[in-house]
Amino acid sequence: MNSTNRETREALAKVPAITLGFWIIKILATTFGETMGDTVSMSWLGETTASAGQSGLNGYLVGTGIFAVTLAILVWFQIKARAFHPFLYWATIIASTTAGTNMADFATRSLGIGYPGGSLLLLACVLGSLAVWYKTLGRIDVESVHTPRAELYYWITITFSQTLGTALGDWVADGSLGYLGAAAIFGGLLVLVAAAHFWTRIDKAILFWSAFILTRPLGAVVGDFLDKPVSHGGLALSRAAASGVLIAAIVALILFVPQRASRTEQAA
Repeated sequence: MNSTNRETREALAKVPAITLGFWIIKILATTFGETMGDTVSMSWLGETTASAGQSGLNGYLVGTGIFAVTLAILVWFQIKARAFHPFLYWATIIASTTAGTNMADFATRSLGIGYPGGSLLLLACVLGSLAVWYKTLGRIDVESVHTPRAELYYWITITFSQTLGTALGDWVADGSLGYLGAAAIFGGLLVLVAAAHFWTRIDKAILFWSAFILTRPLGAVVGDFLDKPVSHGGLALSRAAASGVLIAAIVALILFVPQRASRTEQAA
Protein backbone atom coordinates (compact mmCIF):
# COMPACT_ATOMS: atom_id res chain seq x y z
CA MET A 1 0.00 0.00 0.00
CA ASN A 2 1.48 3.37 -1.02
CA SER A 3 1.81 6.39 1.26
CA THR A 4 -1.13 8.24 -0.33
CA ASN A 5 -3.52 5.37 0.36
CA ARG A 6 -2.14 4.99 3.88
CA GLU A 7 -2.80 8.67 4.63
CA THR A 8 -6.34 8.36 3.25
CA ARG A 9 -7.06 5.34 5.40
CA GLU A 10 -5.62 6.94 8.54
CA ALA A 11 -7.88 9.97 8.04
CA LEU A 12 -10.84 7.65 8.72
CA ALA A 13 -9.71 7.28 12.35
CA LYS A 14 -11.29 10.16 14.25
CA VAL A 15 -9.67 9.46 17.60
CA PRO A 16 -6.06 10.34 18.48
CA ALA A 17 -3.14 7.99 18.65
CA ILE A 18 -2.45 6.85 22.22
CA THR A 19 0.75 8.67 23.16
CA LEU A 20 2.21 10.24 26.31
CA GLY A 21 0.78 13.57 25.15
CA PHE A 22 -2.68 11.98 24.93
CA TRP A 23 -2.54 10.87 28.58
CA ILE A 24 -1.23 14.25 29.81
CA ILE A 25 -4.06 16.11 28.09
CA LYS A 26 -6.56 13.50 29.30
CA ILE A 27 -5.54 13.97 32.95
CA LEU A 28 -5.73 17.76 32.63
CA ALA A 29 -9.13 17.43 30.94
CA THR A 30 -10.46 15.26 33.76
CA THR A 31 -9.15 17.71 36.36
CA PHE A 32 -10.84 20.53 34.45
CA GLY A 33 -14.03 18.47 34.33
CA GLU A 34 -14.02 18.26 38.12
CA THR A 35 -13.41 21.96 38.76
CA MET A 36 -15.74 23.17 35.99
CA GLY A 37 -18.45 20.68 36.89
CA ASP A 38 -18.31 21.83 40.52
CA THR A 39 -18.32 25.47 39.40
CA VAL A 40 -21.62 25.00 37.61
CA SER A 41 -23.42 22.51 39.87
CA MET A 42 -22.21 23.77 43.24
CA SER A 43 -21.05 27.39 42.92
CA TRP A 44 -23.59 28.64 40.35
CA LEU A 45 -26.62 26.35 40.73
CA GLY A 46 -26.24 25.25 44.33
CA GLU A 47 -25.42 21.79 45.67
CA THR A 48 -28.38 19.52 46.46
CA THR A 49 -28.05 16.40 48.58
CA ALA A 50 -30.54 13.81 49.73
CA SER A 51 -30.17 14.91 53.36
CA ALA A 52 -30.72 18.56 52.43
CA GLY A 53 -34.00 17.83 50.71
CA GLN A 54 -35.07 18.70 47.19
CA SER A 55 -36.16 22.30 47.67
CA GLY A 56 -35.18 24.66 44.86
CA LEU A 57 -32.96 23.76 41.94
CA ASN A 58 -31.08 20.49 42.05
CA GLY A 59 -27.64 21.72 41.01
CA TYR A 60 -26.35 18.27 40.10
CA LEU A 61 -29.41 17.36 38.03
CA VAL A 62 -29.51 20.68 36.17
CA GLY A 63 -25.75 20.59 35.65
CA THR A 64 -26.05 17.06 34.26
CA GLY A 65 -28.68 18.26 31.82
CA ILE A 66 -26.58 21.20 30.64
CA PHE A 67 -23.44 19.16 30.05
CA ALA A 68 -25.32 16.14 28.66
CA VAL A 69 -26.92 18.29 25.96
CA THR A 70 -23.53 19.84 25.17
CA LEU A 71 -21.99 16.37 25.01
CA ALA A 72 -24.71 15.05 22.70
CA ILE A 73 -24.19 17.95 20.28
CA LEU A 74 -20.41 17.50 20.24
CA VAL A 75 -20.69 13.72 19.77
CA TRP A 76 -22.98 14.36 16.80
CA PHE A 77 -20.40 16.70 15.25
CA GLN A 78 -17.63 14.20 16.04
CA ILE A 79 -19.50 11.39 14.28
CA LYS A 80 -20.39 13.57 11.28
CA ALA A 81 -16.79 14.80 10.87
CA ARG A 82 -14.85 13.23 8.02
CA ALA A 83 -11.46 13.32 9.75
CA PHE A 84 -9.79 13.68 13.13
CA HIS A 85 -10.00 17.24 14.48
CA PRO A 86 -8.03 17.68 17.73
CA PHE A 87 -10.06 20.55 19.16
CA LEU A 88 -13.38 18.86 18.39
CA TYR A 89 -12.20 15.59 19.92
CA TRP A 90 -10.89 17.17 23.13
CA ALA A 91 -13.94 19.42 23.46
CA THR A 92 -16.04 16.24 23.39
CA ILE A 93 -13.79 14.61 26.00
CA ILE A 94 -14.15 17.68 28.23
CA ALA A 95 -17.93 17.63 27.81
CA SER A 96 -17.98 13.96 28.79
CA THR A 97 -15.89 14.56 31.89
CA THR A 98 -17.95 17.55 33.07
CA ALA A 99 -21.16 15.62 32.41
CA GLY A 100 -19.63 12.67 34.26
CA THR A 101 -18.80 14.84 37.27
CA ASN A 102 -22.40 15.97 37.60
CA MET A 103 -23.91 12.56 36.88
CA ALA A 104 -21.72 10.91 39.51
CA ASP A 105 -22.50 13.57 42.10
CA PHE A 106 -26.23 13.28 41.35
CA ALA A 107 -26.11 9.50 41.76
CA THR A 108 -23.99 9.44 44.92
CA ARG A 109 -25.33 12.54 46.68
CA SER A 110 -28.75 13.63 45.40
CA LEU A 111 -30.08 10.05 45.12
CA GLY A 112 -28.45 9.17 48.43
CA ILE A 113 -27.00 5.81 47.35
CA GLY A 114 -23.52 6.86 48.46
CA TYR A 115 -20.13 6.28 46.88
CA PRO A 116 -20.20 2.45 47.06
CA GLY A 117 -23.65 2.25 45.49
CA GLY A 118 -22.84 4.85 42.85
CA SER A 119 -19.52 3.21 41.98
CA LEU A 120 -21.08 -0.25 41.62
CA LEU A 121 -23.93 1.11 39.49
CA LEU A 122 -21.55 2.96 37.20
CA LEU A 123 -19.14 0.03 36.97
CA ALA A 124 -22.07 -2.06 35.76
CA CYS A 125 -22.82 0.62 33.14
CA VAL A 126 -19.21 0.61 31.88
CA LEU A 127 -19.01 -3.18 31.71
CA GLY A 128 -22.44 -3.37 30.07
CA SER A 129 -21.45 -0.81 27.45
CA LEU A 130 -18.23 -2.66 26.64
CA ALA A 131 -20.08 -5.99 26.48
CA VAL A 132 -22.68 -4.67 24.04
CA TRP A 133 -19.97 -3.01 21.96
CA TYR A 134 -17.94 -6.22 21.79
CA LYS A 135 -20.96 -8.41 21.05
CA THR A 136 -22.10 -6.08 18.28
CA LEU A 137 -18.79 -5.31 16.57
CA GLY A 138 -16.40 -7.96 17.88
CA ARG A 139 -13.79 -5.45 19.06
CA ILE A 140 -13.49 -2.74 21.72
CA ASP A 141 -10.03 -1.34 20.93
CA VAL A 142 -9.42 2.25 19.89
CA GLU A 143 -8.08 1.21 16.48
CA SER A 144 -11.56 -0.08 15.58
CA VAL A 145 -13.21 3.32 16.05
CA HIS A 146 -13.67 4.35 12.43
CA THR A 147 -17.41 3.81 11.81
CA PRO A 148 -20.40 5.77 13.19
CA ARG A 149 -21.63 2.78 15.22
CA ALA A 150 -18.19 2.17 16.76
CA GLU A 151 -17.89 5.88 17.55
CA LEU A 152 -21.24 5.87 19.31
CA TYR A 153 -20.21 2.93 21.51
CA TYR A 154 -16.86 4.64 22.11
CA TRP A 155 -18.44 7.84 23.40
CA ILE A 156 -21.07 6.06 25.50
CA THR A 157 -18.34 3.98 27.15
CA ILE A 158 -16.17 7.04 27.68
CA THR A 159 -19.00 8.95 29.37
CA PHE A 160 -19.79 6.04 31.70
CA SER A 161 -16.07 5.64 32.49
CA GLN A 162 -15.74 9.35 33.29
CA THR A 163 -18.74 9.11 35.61
CA LEU A 164 -17.42 5.97 37.32
CA GLY A 165 -14.02 7.61 37.79
CA THR A 166 -15.59 10.58 39.55
CA ALA A 167 -17.43 8.35 42.02
CA LEU A 168 -14.31 6.27 42.69
CA GLY A 169 -12.18 9.36 43.24
CA ASP A 170 -14.63 10.90 45.70
CA TRP A 171 -15.03 7.58 47.51
CA VAL A 172 -11.31 7.10 48.11
CA ALA A 173 -10.52 10.76 48.82
CA ASP A 174 -13.29 11.09 51.42
CA GLY A 175 -11.62 8.35 53.51
CA SER A 176 -8.51 8.59 55.64
CA LEU A 177 -6.20 9.02 52.62
CA GLY A 178 -7.40 12.50 51.68
CA TYR A 179 -6.91 14.07 48.27
CA LEU A 180 -3.14 13.68 48.03
CA GLY A 181 -3.22 10.11 49.31
CA ALA A 182 -5.94 9.23 46.80
CA ALA A 183 -3.93 10.89 44.01
CA ALA A 184 -0.94 8.73 44.97
CA ILE A 185 -3.10 5.59 44.88
CA PHE A 186 -4.56 6.27 41.44
CA GLY A 187 -1.25 7.52 40.09
CA GLY A 188 0.43 4.34 41.29
CA LEU A 189 -2.26 2.19 39.65
CA LEU A 190 -1.69 4.05 36.38
CA VAL A 191 2.02 3.27 36.61
CA LEU A 192 1.17 -0.41 37.07
CA VAL A 193 -1.09 -0.33 33.99
CA ALA A 194 1.69 1.33 31.99
CA ALA A 195 4.15 -1.35 33.14
CA ALA A 196 1.69 -4.05 32.12
CA HIS A 197 1.42 -2.45 28.69
CA PHE A 198 5.15 -2.69 28.08
CA TRP A 199 6.04 -5.91 29.88
CA THR A 200 3.03 -8.22 29.77
CA ARG A 201 0.75 -9.74 27.16
CA ILE A 202 -2.46 -8.49 28.75
CA ASP A 203 -4.93 -7.41 26.07
CA LYS A 204 -4.19 -3.81 25.05
CA ALA A 205 -7.86 -2.88 24.91
CA ILE A 206 -8.33 -3.95 28.54
CA LEU A 207 -5.29 -1.93 29.58
CA PHE A 208 -6.46 1.13 27.65
CA TRP A 209 -9.90 1.18 29.28
CA SER A 210 -8.37 0.50 32.69
CA ALA A 211 -6.04 3.49 32.26
CA PHE A 212 -8.84 5.62 30.83
CA ILE A 213 -11.00 4.95 33.89
CA LEU A 214 -8.13 5.53 36.33
CA THR A 215 -7.22 8.94 34.89
CA ARG A 216 -10.67 10.19 35.87
CA PRO A 217 -10.42 9.62 39.65
CA LEU A 218 -6.88 11.00 39.52
CA GLY A 219 -8.20 14.16 37.88
CA ALA A 220 -11.15 14.24 40.29
CA VAL A 221 -9.03 14.17 43.45
CA VAL A 222 -6.54 16.69 42.04
CA GLY A 223 -9.41 18.99 41.10
CA ASP A 224 -10.93 18.64 44.56
CA PHE A 225 -7.53 19.28 46.16
CA LEU A 226 -7.34 22.56 44.25
CA ASP A 227 -10.78 23.94 45.08
CA LYS A 228 -11.97 22.35 48.32
CA PRO A 229 -11.66 24.26 51.64
CA VAL A 230 -8.44 24.04 53.64
CA SER A 231 -10.43 22.50 56.49
CA HIS A 232 -11.26 19.60 54.16
CA GLY A 233 -7.66 19.13 53.00
CA GLY A 234 -7.83 21.33 49.89
CA LEU A 235 -6.15 24.54 48.79
CA ALA A 236 -9.40 26.57 48.63
CA LEU A 237 -8.55 28.03 45.22
CA SER A 238 -11.28 29.64 43.15
CA ARG A 239 -13.05 26.97 41.07
CA ALA A 240 -13.47 29.35 38.17
CA ALA A 241 -9.82 30.45 38.32
CA ALA A 242 -8.56 26.86 38.52
CA SER A 243 -10.78 25.95 35.56
CA GLY A 244 -9.38 28.87 33.57
CA VAL A 245 -5.78 27.84 34.19
CA LEU A 246 -6.52 24.22 33.29
CA ILE A 247 -8.33 25.01 30.04
CA ALA A 248 -5.48 27.34 29.03
CA ALA A 249 -2.98 24.51 29.62
CA ILE A 250 -5.13 22.08 27.61
CA VAL A 251 -5.39 24.46 24.65
CA ALA A 252 -1.63 25.08 24.73
CA LEU A 253 -0.90 21.36 24.70
CA ILE A 254 -3.32 20.72 21.83
CA LEU A 255 -1.60 23.48 19.85
CA PHE A 256 2.00 22.51 20.59
CA VAL A 257 1.94 18.75 21.19
CA PRO A 258 1.68 16.86 17.87
CA GLN A 259 -1.81 15.44 17.38
CA ARG A 260 -2.38 12.63 14.90
CA ALA A 261 -5.18 10.20 14.22
CA SER A 262 -4.96 6.66 15.48
CA ARG A 263 -4.04 4.20 12.73
CA THR A 264 -6.82 1.78 11.87
CA GLU A 265 -6.39 -1.78 10.75
CA GLN A 266 -7.15 -0.74 7.18
CA ALA A 267 -3.87 1.19 7.12
CA ALA A 268 -1.78 -1.92 7.79
